[in-house]
Amino acid sequence: MLETDRLRLRQWKDSDFAVFAEMSADDEVMAYFPKHLSLDESKALAMKLQSIIEGKGWGLWAVALKDSDAFIGFVGLHEREDSLPFSPCVEIAWRLSKIYWGYGYATEAANAAVNFAFETLKLDEIVSFTACVNAKSQLVMERLNMVNMQNNFYHPALEPDHELAEHVFYKMTREEWVKR
Repeated sequence: MLETDRLRLRQWKDSDFAVFAEMSADDEVMAYFPKHLSLDESKALAMKLQSIIEGKGWGLWAVALKDSDAFIGFVGLHEREDSLPFSPCVEIAWRLSKIYWGYGYATEAANAAVNFAFETLKLDEIVSFTACVNAKSQLVMERLNMVNMQNNFYHPALEPDHELAEHVFYKMTREEWVKR
């Protein structure tokens, strides 16, 4: 578990699943993903993330407000072994319920995950990426002092003409993190 001033990045609880399912069906939350998740798909994903944390001790943590333990989304690190042009890699990612947008929670939680990546896991670098049209996530990447590699790519899981296919690619090395 990681803590910030206002947040706790923790293992998933069964009680998080219903809120996560609502997020996964929300038009605004899922605007930059190819599809919404059904109730079953959402629960399966949450259980998979829970299992990864149980096995590794880290992953895409559930994020909760410290004062109430209210689940607000997930933030964390994910090992990518797929066909992305920069795989294998460790990605930093986030998804928050829209009622918690605009309070700096994504950046606050992501900073804790970045610190964990470099201080605890001793990673050499982390990456992040999103659809080119997702300006809000790009702002979080920039607030983390990640570098836009100016190397856009087309996500291999999407058809090249899909509106979300073109992605930006950000990266931060350990050396860049130490200097910030």
